[in-house]
Amino acid sequence: MVNFIKRVGTTYLPVENPESSSKWYETILGAKVNYLDENKAILEFANQSFFLVKASPGERLSFRDSYGNERFSLTFEVDGYEQLIEFHTYLKQHDVKVGEIEDRGHPGNNFVFVDLDGNKFDVWSELSPRFKE
Repeated sequence: MVNFIKRVGTTYLPVENPESSSKWYETILGAKVNYLDENKAILEFANQSFFLVKASPGERLSFRDSYGNERFSLTFEVDGYEQLIEFHTYLKQHDVKVGEIEDRGHPGNNFVFVDLDGNKFDVWSELSPRFKE
């Protein structure tokens, strides 16, 4: 078995305005802005780097599945159901578009939220085993 890849280091997100989007991520999600220019912002949060890249209007990270449903491509993890509820409430209080908390038939619960540019993200109530330590 090949085992070269150790982790995902960077995720690239399309945004219309790197400056305003980076402020949103800093304020709402607690990201640290490490670099900013007119074409990109480099953020650090959730044990990863995120590049907010200036893109054409309407570009999104999401995609449509075979049933035509818009899907997210990234799931954030929180530490348990109580924290999931707290985060869901926090996002709603900050006027972030959020979906309902769902039981999808697997361990844990989830909800979806949308950033300033319409990028859709998932949140899951279960931490990966490595982060439980």
